[in-house]
Amino acid sequence: MTATDRALELIRTAAAAADERSGFDLVGLDVSENMPLTDAFLLVSGRNERMVLSIADEVEDRLRVEHGQKALRREGLQLGRWVLLDFGDIVVHVFHEEDRLFYGLERIWRDAPVIDLQLDANEQDDAQDASGSAGQAEGDTTA
Repeated sequence: MTATDRALELIRTAAAAADERSGFDLVGLDVSENMPLTDAFLLVSGRNERMVLSIADEVEDRLRVEHGQKALRREGLQLGRWVLLDFGDIVVHVFHEEDRLFYGLERIWRDAPVIDLQLDANEQDDAQDASGSAGQAEGDTTA
């Protein structure tokens, strides 16, 4: 079983909204095989509490306006460290970057297939170039 077309549509819209609000390290996971309550997770990081809340607000607004989809449940809005937005077909996790490292949902769900979020190809290429050149710089021991 794989995520439904509806879930993929929602997660891509949510990812675009998060990206627009400077969310980073966006990862979509197809959890439909092991999670009976939802099809997909979107994991997003924000640099501070204000950014986390802004990302969550934008995701919620965009899904409501573009798809008529309201959040069924919201958690974590008071502290702004880890906001969970449950839309039924998808669950969006917006983390403060420190909390995301601590909880490590990617480790827990490492067997889940990654969803292509279809963000701007140039942005994805830039992110890959940056991570690739950082890895080369670390591994480069020539004088």
